[in-house]
Amino acid sequence: MMRQQTMSMNQEIFNIGLDVETISLYLLCCGLADSDTAISVKNLLPVWNSSEAALNQGLDELENRNIISRILSDQEGKHIYKLTDLKQWKL
Repeated sequence: MMRQQTMSMNQEIFNIGLDVETISLYLLCCGLADSDTAISVKNLLPVWNSSEAALNQGLDELENRNIISRILSDQEGKHIYKLTDLKQWKL
């Protein structure tokens, strides 16, 4: 019996006024989450098509909107994030 795959992406991401680059980053985060891969800069950079500064700016925007939340940090400033439920988003 196949395991039911739950997709992380919420369509509301297209309706809250984020720029295209930040929406793209959200979709990449969903892809990592759906493949049971940690959402981190290390895992996002290989699939990100812009600068690392833009990546960090997008992560900050998603975190400020509570679309992702930081679940782990180390002394070197490396963070791991998780997607949050739509009810927690700051729309």
